[in-house]
Amino acid sequence: MSAVPDLNPRSDSAVNPPDRSTVTSQPQLPHLQRELLARVTSAQPRWERLARQQLSDQEIGHGRHADHANGAFLRRIVGEYGWPVAGLVGEDGAAAAFQLALHADTYVIVQQLSARAMHLAVQAGTASIRQWAHLHDRCLRRTGVPQLFGTQYVMGADGPVREPVREPAALDERRAGIGLPPAAEVLDRLRQRLSGPPPSAWKDQPTVSFVAAA
Repeated sequence: MSAVPDLNPRSDSAVNPPDRSTVTSQPQLPHLQRELLARVTSAQPRWERLARQQLSDQEIGHGRHADHANGAFLRRIVGEYGWPVAGLVGEDGAAAAFQLALHADTYVIVQQLSARAMHLAVQAGTASIRQWAHLHDRCLRRTGVPQLFGTQYVMGADGPVREPVREPAALDERRAGIGLPPAAEVLDRLRQRLSGPPPSAWKDQPTVSFVAAA
């Protein structure tokens, strides 16, 4: 079984591009870069508090509306340009777009469209396969299917718990195939992160995504 499934039914080519974005000195769409960064910078403190279960029900509700609006913004970008790669919005803008897609849990179609668009960019060598793996796992879990790369967590009674994984015995092999570290190492890092103070900026976070149980 291939470590990375092909989300594009029209293509049966193997997915094994270099895991790096096309870098340009000046992104083609700096106004979108600024907007993506502003939205993530605004949302990040709330995401951190959600992961630590520090939000009231009212704050969670307001946050869902904000994440939905961010998803609508991202959907317009993807509809017009495809996945916003580094050449369009800079490396930081592309990372911000990934964060918006990852947190668009109330707007499932946006996550699915983003995952497909990002997968095409991965095939072209212009998007991160590791980021795509997080988003692909997120989409699987939103539909109740076990994740493939073990990147999604919920908060249990004793801390973060990895959500169900397909063929768990082969998890680290799949992760290694796309450059992700061993699952146990990431879980330990996540527990340390959540036991300490929040990061000073969203870019300081580890690549693993975390979904707090609602």
